[in-house]
Amino acid sequence: MTMAEQTTLVLTPTPYDDPVSAALIEAVQRVYVVRYGGRDATLVEPTDFAPPRGLFLVGRLSGEPIACGGWRIVEPGLAELKRMYVASGFRGRGLSRILLAALEDSARGLGITRLRLETGHRQPEAIRLYETSGYSVVEKFGVYRNDPGSTCFGKTLV
Repeated sequence: MTMAEQTTLVLTPTPYDDPVSAALIEAVQRVYVVRYGGRDATLVEPTDFAPPRGLFLVGRLSGEPIACGGWRIVEPGLAELKRMYVASGFRGRGLSRILLAALEDSARGLGITRLRLETGHRQPEAIRLYETSGYSVVEKFGVYRNDPGSTCFGKTLV
């Protein structure tokens, strides 16, 4: 294996309920428990992230699954990003930016013109990622509508 292969994030479409996806999703839920005292309350159906209604990606470095994220169509032209996660030992390398760009590209390729997402005030690194990736604050939605610790972002895909 070359040095480039060891440092390249390989993104693979993976079912949301695949055991590898499930392990990464459980890891991000544990982060929510530590930072917020509970799991994300959003209802999620694994089929929401199955093409053509959505996509879920698992990112691997040297074959090890270390990142995930997906989008699901909310209404025609609008998709919601969910479960963006990079394992703690791999943060700070720009991997979340690579994952986010891949999710945006895949959504754009299927005719999605807008993305939205929610993150919390106890995730400043996520807020920074979205703000520096062209996302702006939008009206709160869903279970986050009345959550004072929640911030929702949106982006128009060009």
